[in-house]
Amino acid sequence: MPLILLVRHGENDYVRQGKFAGRIPGIHLNEKGQHEAEEIAAALKELPIAAIYSSPLERAIETAKPLAKAKGLNITFRKGLLETDLGEWKGLEIKKVSKHPAWKTVQSSPSRFRFPGGESFLEEQRRLVEVVEQIIAGHKPDDLVVIVSHADPIKLIIAYYLGMPLDYFQRIACSPGSVSILGISKETAALLGLNLKPPFHFPIPKKKKK
Repeated sequence: MPLILLVRHGENDYVRQGKFAGRIPGIHLNEKGQHEAEEIAAALKELPIAAIYSSPLERAIETAKPLAKAKGLNITFRKGLLETDLGEWKGLEIKKVSKHPAWKTVQSSPSRFRFPGGESFLEEQRRLVEVVEQIIAGHKPDDLVVIVSHADPIKLIIAYYLGMPLDYFQRIACSPGSVSILGISKETAALLGLNLKPPFHFPIPKKKKK
């Protein structure tokens, strides 16, 4: 059963200010986010990580870099791990958007919602699962793999592999700088950890030396 560590990028000013970042380029980790990235690297560096995959957005890359350096691994970028395409909503304040009539649909029936000029949650979940399946297919059953992405993508991935209706995915917590653990096999999947923040103890055995 490959173990997937789903890492949400650290804090940036859009998160701190309560704005939708979406796919806006040039959004970097702030000081707190940089500290969170270093904490994640320190917490995971002793694990037998086989590969690190990341969304190509700057805040995800900057979160992956300290761990990649600590492990001596390259970061593989996958476009399919990108943040939600928010279309016309990118850059808007969440407080203002929450007053929009469509906000109730986003929260209670997201499977029926499409961001104006952007993608639907159904389309997003489909592309995310596709790339996760590609990653799994490229690794051995006992590999430990890190995927650095964004809040909604991580929640949508977890919801899919747990067999949750998409309309429930907003009930999953995913804080900046957090790690969630999925064990995935051909027959089943298990959530072994959710929204964990360093320091923490992982229920992951180290590979035996040959």
